[in-house]
Amino acid sequence: MGHYPVMLGESLQFLAIRPEGTYADLTCGLGGHSGAIARLLTTGRLISLDRDEESLELAKKNCEDCLDRITFRHSAFSQLRETLRSLGIETVDGILADLGVSRMQLTSPDRGFTFMQAAPLDMRMDRQQEITAADVLNGSSERELAQLFMTLGEERRHPAERISRALVRARPIRDTGQLADIVQSVVPRSGKLHPATRVFQALRMAVNDEPGELDAMLEQAPACLASGGRWVVIAFQSIDDRKVKTVFRDLGRQSRARILTKHVVRPSDEETRKNPASRSAVLRALEAI
Repeated sequence: MGHYPVMLGESLQFLAIRPEGTYADLTCGLGGHSGAIARLLTTGRLISLDRDEESLELAKKNCEDCLDRITFRHSAFSQLRETLRSLGIETVDGILADLGVSRMQLTSPDRGFTFMQAAPLDMRMDRQQEITAADVLNGSSERELAQLFMTLGEERRHPAERISRALVRARPIRDTGQLADIVQSVVPRSGKLHPATRVFQALRMAVNDEPGELDAMLEQAPACLASGGRWVVIAFQSIDDRKVKTVFRDLGRQSRARILTKHVVRPSDEETRKNPASRSAVLRALEAI
C-alpha cells in the first residue's frame, strides 16, 4: 500500500523542527509525518496521536527506525490537553494536524468509508465507539438526514432533500453499495464527482463527530503551544479550512500568534501527480507569541 504524507516538506519547513524539541502529531495515520519529524530529533520527543488503533499499529511498523523518539497514544483531538498532561507535558514546540482520512481507512474493505466497493456501513475511525453510519442512516429522520447532507456534505438543498427522501423509503440500508446506488438513482451523475461523494463525507463526519473534534482541537491547541512554537494544519474540506482560518486570524489579531501563511499553501504540481488525493489539501501555519 503506497503511503504519501501530504505536503511533507512544507509541513517540516513550517514546523522548523529543533532536534531537542517536543512535538505533537495529532493525526498519526500510517506514520508518514510522524516518522519524518522523529528522524529530525536527537534528544527531542514526538507525541503521536490517532483515534484509529489499527493505524497506530501500522505506524509503529513504519517508524521502527525511530521508535525511541516517539510516544504513541490512542487519542482524539478532544483529548489533546488531557493526553499531554498524562505524559507530564504542558506545552510543546510544534503541533501538526492533518485533517484528511488515511488511505488505509479508505481502502480497507470492511471500514465502509468509500462507495468504490460494497462494505458494511461502519465509517468509525475509532472502532471502540458504538455509533456507526448504519445507525445514522437508519435512525435519523428525513429532515435530519437532509440537514446533515447540507451542512456537513455541503450538498445543495433540493438534491439533499431528494436523497434523504429516497433513503428513508429504502430503509433498512444494508451496505455502502446500496447507499451509493440509491443516491445515484435520484441524483444522476454529471461531471467527475460521483453523486454520493458529499453524502459519504457528511456521514463520515457525523459518525466521528469531526466538527466537534476539530472545534475542541482548535480551542485546546493554542494553550498547548510554547512561546515560539509552530502550529501547522492541513485541511481537505472548505468547511474545515474556514474554521482553521478563523481561529488563526483571531489569534493573530489578539497578538497571540504570528501568521506564517499569508495565503494558504497548496501541494505542488509534482505532488498532485504522484498523489492525486492531495489535490484538495491546503496548509496554514502560525507561530505562537
